[in-house]
Amino acid sequence: MSPDTQQWTPIHGQPYRPAPYRPERMPAPESLARAAELRERMDGRRTVRHFSPDPVPEQVVRDAIACAATAPSGAHQQPWTFVLVKDPAVREQIRAAAEQEEQLSYDGRLGDEWLAALRPIGTDAVKTHLTDAPALIVVFQQRYWLGEDGTKHKHYYVDESVGIAVGMLLSALHLSGLAALIHTPSPMRFLSHVLNRPENEKAFAVIPVGYPSDDCEVPDLTRKSLDQVIVEV
Repeated sequence: MSPDTQQWTPIHGQPYRPAPYRPERMPAPESLARAAELRERMDGRRTVRHFSPDPVPEQVVRDAIACAATAPSGAHQQPWTFVLVKDPAVREQIRAAAEQEEQLSYDGRLGDEWLAALRPIGTDAVKTHLTDAPALIVVFQQRYWLGEDGTKHKHYYVDESVGIAVGMLLSALHLSGLAALIHTPSPMRFLSHVLNRPENEKAFAVIPVGYPSDDCEVPDLTRKSLDQVIVEV
């Protein structure tokens, strides 16, 4: 059975069932080479806001979502839903609603300190990436799940679990040759309505996916160096 046809069912309350795990150990020289290559490739990742409308291979996006869905999660409850939006009309709806909320934010809801933090990024209330990119991935977090009898069951470490999955999604997209952006209009309740999601799901992020436009520009930024982010004890 392929991974795409396997059906997960809740394991809540089931006994612990261990399975052997014996991955082949990678030789140190190969591990060092792979880590160095990965570090270099990921250092080239940038948040893109100027997309080409050219279509992208849908299976690449589906495989990236599948990679994201391998993320660790609290009690292995996998509290996420990835909605792949390709319909231009739906993307137009999302953009219109997002820009309405963003305009309110930039007109004062964010506050002076937040606006000052955003200034070097060059953002504003106009979100062309939501319609220029050929696809959007809207990530929802599931706050709880329903048993067969309709009983609500809590998910655990939902924010952490979904955040890890989104990070893995961005990495998979970048390493597959695609560009992406994390967009978090606030509030995001309109996404549940536009995409007809159930009440146990809450929008977490909107991720436009595509290729950078020919005239794409990104902010001239510097990442923290390794010695600024690592503490060795």
